[in-house]
Amino acid sequence: MKIMMSAGEASGDMHAAAVAAELKRIMPDADLFGMGGADMRKSGVRIIYDIENLGIIGVVEVIRHIPFFFRLRAFLKKAMWKRSRMLLVCVDYPGFNMKLAHVAKELGIPVIYYIAPTIWAWNKGRAKNIVRDVEQVASIFPFEAEAYRKAGARVTFVGHPLADTVKPSMSFEEAMDYFHGNPDKKRVLLMPGSRKNEVAGLLPVMIQAAEKLAEKEECQFFIPRASTISKEMLLSIIGKTSLSIEITEGHQYDLMQICTACVASSGTATLETALMELPTVLVYKLAPFTWFLANLLVHVKYAGLPNLLLGREVTPELLQDRARAENIVSILLPWLQDEKARQKNIEEIREVRKALGSGGAVHRVAELIIKTAGAVHGK
Repeated sequence: MKIMMSAGEASGDMHAAAVAAELKRIMPDADLFGMGGADMRKSGVRIIYDIENLGIIGVVEVIRHIPFFFRLRAFLKKAMWKRSRMLLVCVDYPGFNMKLAHVAKELGIPVIYYIAPTIWAWNKGRAKNIVRDVEQVASIFPFEAEAYRKAGARVTFVGHPLADTVKPSMSFEEAMDYFHGNPDKKRVLLMPGSRKNEVAGLLPVMIQAAEKLAEKEECQFFIPRASTISKEMLLSIIGKTSLSIEITEGHQYDLMQICTACVASSGTATLETALMELPTVLVYKLAPFTWFLANLLVHVKYAGLPNLLLGREVTPELLQDRARAENIVSILLPWLQDEKARQKNIEEIREVRKALGSGGAVHRVAELIIKTAGAVHGK
């Protein structure tokens, strides 16, 4: 079985990798190839385009790179055209993957969309394109599955993969030793995102907040490097501070386990920290025009997935002009100085795991891929 996978960001790379590993477990001879990163490569996917070269967000930013995306789509179309009896699995990255799904449909290649466009939040018009081009939507939220059913899509609710994957691999003591954690200091995690312009915009603010925190508390700071961000880029920003900040590689959930609090970019990271019961403040900034459009088009109350899931703010959000160092400090400092305040937040975010339901999502996606390929190709 030939399966092309397309992921455009670090989180998508992680989720696609988990599915790839499960496919390889069930079908060791499966030919997996596509666009992705280090995680997919480790799971046995032959990477024909490395997403380390990507990392663009926002309307203005994407417009500047339209010729590049046309070339990339043409490259992947050629890769699909060369192969018969295959299937395309799109993972997140809707701005690009929806167009790739349409290309596949025109070539007669069935498409499964895993972590599909958020039609329940904005741009409901995308639903008709999903109905037209996608054989099966593998939905990760119950309310999302219902929205796609109402739109007429073929959808299967598989559950959320993080319910399976977010767990430490080490004991607390082992993780402290591995990351050289100092038990006499508060350990603070800085997660500026997996896109280059996210990191460029958010990490300097996070460092300013870290400097202010260090004036009030003995702290140890960590940055887990996303596979799409080079160490050189992080060092070029960190180098402007006198703080000691450690850049880590891998074992991210073990690192979360030993940290006291976190400041993170909006996205999958806030769901991961909630599942690891790590109090987190969410920060995010967009280009002014992109932010203006988002306010017009997005129809949800919260930016953070934990807050969307629970219908209330359990992960404090600092968006756009509010994403300033002093605001970050005002939220983080009580968690560092008052264990009761920290535990109160932990009790709130603990409900996120309950809301995601039982595990097994990755296995169900792999089974759906195999079943769909068999139904379409008669195997």
